[in-house]
Amino acid sequence: MTMPTTMQIALYPWYVFAAVWLVSALWVKRTKVRERSFDRLITMVVVIVAYELLFSGWLRIGILRQRFVPEENSLRWTGFAISCVGVSIAVWARCCLGANWSARVTLKEGHQLIRSGPYRFVRHPIYTGMLVAACGTALIVGEWRGLLAIVLLVAAHSRKALREEALLAKEFGEEYLNYRRTTGFLFPLFGLPGMDIRGNRS
Repeated sequence: MTMPTTMQIALYPWYVFAAVWLVSALWVKRTKVRERSFDRLITMVVVIVAYELLFSGWLRIGILRQRFVPEENSLRWTGFAISCVGVSIAVWARCCLGANWSARVTLKEGHQLIRSGPYRFVRHPIYTGMLVAACGTALIVGEWRGLLAIVLLVAAHSRKALREEALLAKEFGEEYLNYRRTTGFLFPLFGLPGMDIRGNRS
């Protein structure tokens, strides 16, 4: 029996993530307000580059192809476990968000402020889960390109999250501001209270 390659191991949790997103995207509310196409384009370009760094070989150039951890099976499986945890968080959050979800910064008709599940602790748990999963994948890959991908994803998701919070603050007013004071931004211990509000939520 042939053992799976490093990249096959790295992809397994993401297959689950993609399947859940494709199916759940069929049941969403109609959009009432959405972000500018230019803002969406910037986010997409950065995210695509980040995932190319994680999963593709054509950007393995210079220092990006050098390893930051030794090539050991124990580290690969640790990364796999971390990726599974991250995908589980994202899927949990996606289920709680339900029909309010959107791939881009939007407000839906009859939009609800979700505060159940992981939303009790952080305002953007889908992004949290995606970042945790990406950290696991970067550990599986073991090369500096993986860490650069993490930096790009943190920047893209944070920028998008701030735009999302601006829409929610405008829609829900003081209710959202109170919710924001009691939760973290992407991680419970790093809520960054007092951060300027500029975006919705995912």
